[in-house]
Amino acid sequence: MVDLKAELLRVLQGSRAVMLAKLEGLSEYDRRRPSTPTGTNLLGLVKHLAGLEYAYLGASFGHPPIERPSWFRDDPYDEIDMWATPDESSDYIAGVYRQACAHSDLTVAELNLDSPGHVAHWAEGHQETTLGVLLIRMVAETAQHAGHADIIRELTDGRAGSEADPVDPDPAFRRAQRNAVQAAANHFDATSGAERL
Repeated sequence: MVDLKAELLRVLQGSRAVMLAKLEGLSEYDRRRPSTPTGTNLLGLVKHLAGLEYAYLGASFGHPPIERPSWFRDDPYDEIDMWATPDESSDYIAGVYRQACAHSDLTVAELNLDSPGHVAHWAEGHQETTLGVLLIRMVAETAQHAGHADIIRELTDGRAGSEADPVDPDPAFRRAQRNAVQAAANHFDATSGAERL
């Protein structure tokens, strides 16, 4: 029989490792630079997830962080959590993330999936929840942002994959694969006005 709590935590820990691995080997600039029109960046994703870990798997169960991260404010909507300011080092943000994850793991270990929690910033009448619900939410959030980080990293230096130290395929293989994908897309090129046969 599968221990659901242990399995959720295992999956969460895997996605956390991917997030941190995506920072490895990059310059401060590449960790911080906006990679999308909305400004998504690697270090900002890690910073955002640290806040979620402390909120959902800490404060919601009466376990706030012992030391509040520099970007925490009294109003959670006033926090700067999707990008790093110049005075916030990568080491600091990654360290806060590691501490937040360890803090969350302690909360998860102490409670049952049906243990009650309270999320203060959720809408009135919908603030009561359980560890199980918040653990699922944290797994989903982290996996989603690990996917974002994977794409950003591939766009930055071509490194792809979810492993901490992925093996990049032969550049010729990559070109051939990309060309095959482009050729398939060309069958539906909007400039032709119809599907190509």
